[in-house]
Amino acid sequence: MARNVFGLDLARIEEILPRYAIEGPRYTSYPTAPVWTERYGVEQFRAELAGDAADAVSIPGEGDGLSLYVHVPFCKSLCHFCACNRIITSKAELPLQFLDTLEREVAAVREASGPRTASQQHWGGGTPTHLTPDQVTRLFRTVTDAFPMRADAEISIEVDPRVTRDEHVAALRECGFNRISMGVQDIDPKVQQAIHRIQPIEQTQHLVEVSRASGFGGVNFDLIYGLPYQSEESFSRTLDQVLELAPDRLALYSYAHVTWIAKQQRGFESKDLPGASTKLRIMLMAIERFLEAGYRFIGLDHFAKPEDELSQALDDRTLRRNFMGHTTQAGVDLIGFGPSAISELRASYAQSQRNLGDWEDAVRERGLATMRGHQLTRDDIERRWVIGRLMCHGELRASEFEAAFEHPFASRFAPELKQLDPFLADGLIDRAPDGSLVVAPLGRLLVRNIAMVFDAYLADQRKSEQPMFSKTV
Repeated sequence: MARNVFGLDLARIEEILPRYAIEGPRYTSYPTAPVWTERYGVEQFRAELAGDAADAVSIPGEGDGLSLYVHVPFCKSLCHFCACNRIITSKAELPLQFLDTLEREVAAVREASGPRTASQQHWGGGTPTHLTPDQVTRLFRTVTDAFPMRADAEISIEVDPRVTRDEHVAALRECGFNRISMGVQDIDPKVQQAIHRIQPIEQTQHLVEVSRASGFGGVNFDLIYGLPYQSEESFSRTLDQVLELAPDRLALYSYAHVTWIAKQQRGFESKDLPGASTKLRIMLMAIERFLEAGYRFIGLDHFAKPEDELSQALDDRTLRRNFMGHTTQAGVDLIGFGPSAISELRASYAQSQRNLGDWEDAVRERGLATMRGHQLTRDDIERRWVIGRLMCHGELRASEFEAAFEHPFASRFAPELKQLDPFLADGLIDRAPDGSLVVAPLGRLLVRNIAMVFDAYLADQRKSEQPMFSKTV
């Protein structure tokens, strides 16, 4: 049982954290997706890709790098905790249609943007290895023929050990993938049965061994706490087995009970879900175990070995946050392909049609499938800068804000700085006279709450009767 985390005893932590357990954004973007509208469509996205959007606002300190994301929506079976955009299918024709359509979409983006070289590529889903090894190779060539990868590029993929074969690993390495992220969630058989994801530890261990033997430089695990039937004892056993496999990065996600998005979660009877106190203790126990095992706390729910690139990005302040979570390489454009994919350009966000058929129809008719987006205002850009520094660096230097935006931080955000008084009283954050902020280790767990203070849209969003966000604790 966790007794001391971040230098504080368990009783003090349990007294502080529940007070901040409210619904709030994860800030994988700012403004967050509920703000985006259909007024931003294909033509706006095409203009921004071309770099000639009339009302674009320049962002201080941005480079010309490029990151690519491919969303492969297919899964063999439905995990009952999952709220991702996915299609459960065994039909062979759907992936083939998807690949045909994605080739058209990539070509349209390449035509609009012109030649660019990418330094990052990531595939998510769904389950990208639902595709056959030959289809994996075809998809990779489609993307990289249009946007060649730098020699030192990070090329990563999310996989499900239940469907990823040795042949997949060989094909991925031949393409150039160098980081592999595995969904583990929990190893306890009772929990796995409840979430409809039977995945014996031997399956995960085999994939780890094959991936490392084939030359993958990074192996990541995703875990989830707060799932049905979890307890401190059961999750401790999961951690024993996870830490024995020694992944390079760990993501410890809080289960989000968002039944308005994932209707299958309604099958989780409330009596089966761990209570708030148990869930909190599971999280703190896991953090303590990770730190004892030598992992660094990167922020929010990410941990990495000291030599990992994510740790290096934290040290050199190039850590960034997008809809995939914490990642490396700040100040680059992100272009997304596939249904529901999100692009983050210099001064806008654009999201493609979520439904597979709607995405295919849109690409067929117009080349691009943008269904909504948001053109950033000057105020958006300044607030995104602030939120990004807090979420990624755990600090905000007022001098850097003034250098970037040419006015003092303390006067620009005086009301917001006043709202941080409770966080100061609880020792979650330090504030200098010029407004500079440093988030304490425990405050990093509540950094969503701190960022919410600077969110200009949140007050109106809270008036909605429709829930939008998961709880912060």
